[in-house]
Order: sequence, then C-alpha cells, then structure tokens
Amino acid sequence: MISELREEFNNSISEEKYNNFLTDLNSQLKFPADFRVSETPLFLSQEAVKSLESACESIVSQLRTDEYAEYCKKAIPKGLNVPNEDSHPIFLQIDFALCHDEDGKILPKLIELQGFPSLYGFQYYLSKTIKKHFPVTKNLTNYFSGFNDESYKELFKDVLLGNSNPENVILLEIEPDKQKTRIDFSATEEMTNVKAVCISEIVKEGKNLFYKETGKLIPIERIYNRVIYDELTRKNFSTGFNFTDELDVTWVGHPNWFFKISKYTLPFLKGKNIPNCFFLNELNEYPEDLNNYVLKPLFSFAGLGVEIDLTKERLDAIENRNNYILQQKIEYAPLIKTPDGYSKVEIRMMYLWKDEPVLVNNLIRMSKGKMMGVDFNKNKTWVGSSCAFH
Repeated sequence: MISELREEFNNSISEEKYNNFLTDLNSQLKFPADFRVSETPLFLSQEAVKSLESACESIVSQLRTDEYAEYCKKAIPKGLNVPNEDSHPIFLQIDFALCHDEDGKILPKLIELQGFPSLYGFQYYLSKTIKKHFPVTKNLTNYFSGFNDESYKELFKDVLLGNSNPENVILLEIEPDKQKTRIDFSATEEMTNVKAVCISEIVKEGKNLFYKETGKLIPIERIYNRVIYDELTRKNFSTGFNFTDELDVTWVGHPNWFFKISKYTLPFLKGKNIPNCFFLNELNEYPEDLNNYVLKPLFSFAGLGVEIDLTKERLDAIENRNNYILQQKIEYAPLIKTPDGYSKVEIRMMYLWKDEPVLVNNLIRMSKGKMMGVDFNKNKTWVGSSCAFH
C-alpha cells in the first residue's frame, strides 16, 4: 500500500533471505512457530492508518455505552458465568478485512472482535526480527499510540504482573506445549517470566489455587487466561478447578469477556466499517442475496464451523439457531503484490486496557484462498502471519 516500499522489498527479497529470517525467528525462543509466517510484512500508508484508527475508535466507543453493557449481559451461556468480573476487558482485538471503497481508498471492514488475548508476546519478537532482516522497515514502526519495543514490553509486563511476583502469575492453557500458539507462550515467558501451566495441573484448596514447581505448591495470585472454553468442552479435559468457582485470584483477561466481546457483539455494532449481521434465530426471513452471507457459530475459535456457501435448506436444518449469526460477505482488496498474484489481508488491531483502552500493536494474516485459514492456503506462498508497519 506504499508502492515504493513494496517495490523495494519485492526487489530485495530472495528465498535465502526468507529462510534466514525464519531460521532466526524460530531459534530465539523455546518453540518455533507452528504456523506459516509470511515472506513479507504489510506497509500501511498514513491514510490507511487513520482509517483503521477511526474504525477502531468508533467500535470502542460503542462498546463503552450503557446500551452495550446491558446488551452483552445475555452473551454468557447459562451456567458459565465466572464470579468477580471486572468492569472492562484487559485485552481487546478488532479484526478487519482490508477492502477498497468506491474511490479505491482503503476501507477496513469488521470481521470479528474478541475480549481475549492474542499473540502479544510473539508479535514483539516477530516485528524485531523483521526489522533485523529487512532494512526497508528500518524507519517504520508496527506500534500505535507512540509505543516502541521497550514501552510496549513494559506495559505488557505491567498488565500481566500487577503487583505480584512472576512466580505467582501463570499463563493458563490446555496442554500448552501442544498448542499451535506455543511460541507465543514462550515469548510471554521471556518477556515477563510468567510460565505456562496446564489447567489439569492446578491444585485447589478452598478458594486458593496452586501449581507445582520442583515439588512445591506455588500460590497463584493472577491468571493470564488463554483457555478457550470451546476447546475445553470439545476435549472433555479434566481440570483442577471449575471456572465458576469462587476463587481468590485475579483474572488477567476475565473469562466472561470471551463471551461478552465476541461474535455476539457483531449485530449490535453500526457504522460504515460494519457489515450487516443478524442472529439467525431473530430472522423472520433470510436475505434475498443469501450467497452474499457467511454463517458463523457464536463461540467457536480460529474459524471453526464457519460456512461460506449457504442455502435456505442448510439454514433451515440448524436446530440451536440462537448460537449462530449471518454476516454479510466482504470483498477483500488485492493488496500485496507478490511474485504470483496478489494477497488479501486481514489486520488485527491489538489493545491493552489497563485503565483506558490503548491501541498498541497489530498482526496481519495474508491469504490467496477463499478464507484466511491454513486449509484454504495450502501450497501457496506469501500467505500466513506477519505484521503491518507504518
């Protein structure tokens, strides 16, 4: 999107340089990246950045209204309300498809949003490694709101630790060493000294939680929660405690926000950056242009269950209709010039919300297939994960 930088990058990249970059990235931490990292970052123009920031501000302002506070109370499924919810999410991600408006300018269109952590640790290492290997990024930044590597790292550490010692703070996950995002867990530990602990290893005594370290029980004061409830249910995984227990811990990323800021939010939001979206059970009749809509289950993750080729018969067959939304399809712009065509881009705008919501970082996903997922981009190049510089 900054054509001069795109040409400079494309003229300088080689398979050897890309492989050297990947080797470096995958050797810095305990784990390598278990997902595809793209050959290139994205170069955002000032105009595109302003458009993205404006879209984010509009959405955040709607999330802070009394109307939304009332609306999202119904998002938490029965029996899953976790005690001691805080007044706002600690983590907020807003995913946009990068599209073109009628004048050919960048128009971000909301895909999804979540009140749940993303790759806050990994993106720190990824952006540093990109800048190390690709000089074209030397005078650019991946951060927002005036942040740089050090101030971003300090804020992230402060959010996770609060006033606790690192040994009393854990990153909670289901079998963390087997997760595709495990490189982010090792990045988080390098940045903050907070270790990943499997939920099955937690010991509960009264309202207190502990984990074992060299034969000792270590008290847990704060939980950086990375457990996705959908996965917990699908795997029928044994746990050392129940989320709905009354516990003497502070949730860093309270579990209720996973439900409250999610696909459930999409029908509430309005604006030029928001595609039409409806709860399936609230539709008396389907849109006439059904081929221009996608079906999404409310609380699945990583694209699971999304259907893009819809028929009336398929929608009629759905039983638990209150757990699905219909969202208008979005026309991605062909943005990144590559050796074999153009890649489409989704950008995740990443917030940390300690006292006020602050836009801090981003990640991008590139695709040449029907959707962003790995299954739609097999055997393709210049696709996968990266970040945007501006």
